[in-house]
Amino acid sequence: MSRFDAIREECCAANAALPAAGLVDLTFGNVSVCDREAGVFAIKPSGVSYDKLTPADMVIVDMDGKVVEGALRPSSDTPTHRRLFLAFAHARSVVHTHSRHAVSFAQAGREIPLLGTTHADYFRGAVPVTRALAAKEIESDYEWETGNVIVERFSSLDPSGIPAVLVRNHGPFVWGPSGEKAVETATALEIIAQMALHALQLEPSAPHPATELIDKHFLRKHGPSAYYGQPSPA
Repeated sequence: MSRFDAIREECCAANAALPAAGLVDLTFGNVSVCDREAGVFAIKPSGVSYDKLTPADMVIVDMDGKVVEGALRPSSDTPTHRRLFLAFAHARSVVHTHSRHAVSFAQAGREIPLLGTTHADYFRGAVPVTRALAAKEIESDYEWETGNVIVERFSSLDPSGIPAVLVRNHGPFVWGPSGEKAVETATALEIIAQMALHALQLEPSAPHPATELIDKHFLRKHGPSAYYGQPSPA
């Protein structure tokens, strides 16, 4: 038994959900889950097939980047996850995928525009794309600098209202209050990326919805007076 068993189990379940949702190919992608009180997070081990993962395989890393528990090497994206946990205090889980439609926007260097209510149910604005990393950033501490360009991109954006980003030429990172919720948002991101791609093919100048409609759809799910879904049991 370990005091980190709960986040290991949550992290393993969230990672297993990625291929089930069609969000990853091969071993691309990873999920981390944070225990902020303990100052650590669990993350998928590097290069291990999803169908072979067990909770015991999840690696525990502290907020200084040191492995606390685990026999396997953590994901190569661990520094990016750590950077996001340090910057976005509300996030308990970070998901990184190479889901195909979202990656298409990242490779094109284009944000995913907000074109309809499905998008607004999860994101209160366009899903932004970062700038390209400079050569010195790639050569120095690539994964940490990837986190830095994400944080830089959100200098004037609300990461709780837009809980996702496209790293230019790379792919999406998504965050949320739990592993399950972050994977759900990553799934929604891929869906809205596909919808946006099709909409732009049909109408390259597809219009932005009214702000009132965007706010209505976002706030009815995420606002202080949200009424979508069922109330939590007492």
